[in-house]
Amino acid sequence: MENSRRKFFRQGLAGALLLGSAGVVKAGLPDRIIPKAAKSINPWHLGMAGYTFVNFDLDTTLKTLQRLDIHYLCIKDFHLPLDSTDEQIKAFHDKCAAHKVTGYAVGPIYMKSEAEIDRGFEYAKRVGVKLIVGVPNYELLPYVDKKVKEYDFNYAIHLHGPDIKTYPDATDVWEHTKDLDPRIGMCLDIGHDLRNGCNPVTDLKKYHTRVFDMHIKDVTDSSKAGVGIEIGRGKIDFPALMKMMREVNYTGMCSLEYEKDMKDPFLGIAESIGYFKAVSDIV
Repeated sequence: MENSRRKFFRQGLAGALLLGSAGVVKAGLPDRIIPKAAKSINPWHLGMAGYTFVNFDLDTTLKTLQRLDIHYLCIKDFHLPLDSTDEQIKAFHDKCAAHKVTGYAVGPIYMKSEAEIDRGFEYAKRVGVKLIVGVPNYELLPYVDKKVKEYDFNYAIHLHGPDIKTYPDATDVWEHTKDLDPRIGMCLDIGHDLRNGCNPVTDLKKYHTRVFDMHIKDVTDSSKAGVGIEIGRGKIDFPALMKMMREVNYTGMCSLEYEKDMKDPFLGIAESIGYFKAVSDIV
């Protein structure tokens, strides 16, 4: 038995050395060139939902985005308050530009009165964006419709899964907006949609004409018990999602909203972005 073990290890070592010296053995021969597969052209843009950085200041947020090669941010009011002056708004944009980041939308902003809707639309106008991610009370939707016509903005209602009664999934948003101005649609939060027992891939196909923004994330279960996890480790079928994004020609934002370890999210954010980029390039 001992002789057999020694023979096994000697053969294994010889094989390892042979493999390791393969480049030397073939030094005089031309290597066969295997062309790399061309990367897919992605019509959508990868961004970041500002809520991911609720526990961090703008400088930390922008430095993180710069290191991740992410160039778009959905602006939350803890980074740029609703009552910001024009000077503060300019300083915010200047700081973003220094990190090659563009604020592409504001929100989510919760709106429970006409006055709050007025404030939100005027805020977006002063910030200089054309997309509001909002959460208005159901009875205020006719007023949102009026403001969208007045400002010529897109208004994306953020869905929240089973956690709150208003807008739990994409179908609910669709049913409440399908007869309103076509500039009123949804921010398809794929994690919350799944947590409400829906299929975000199917919902994207059904409602893509009203999907103006997407919050990308992964969750551990397709029920209220599901919680945030690194993209690729949960229940979302990202290859199928991206294939559907191509099928419906989705050209909007895919902003990571990472909700795990929110006081120390950086490794999880990096893993999630890396996974999403890799799958984007091969599907």
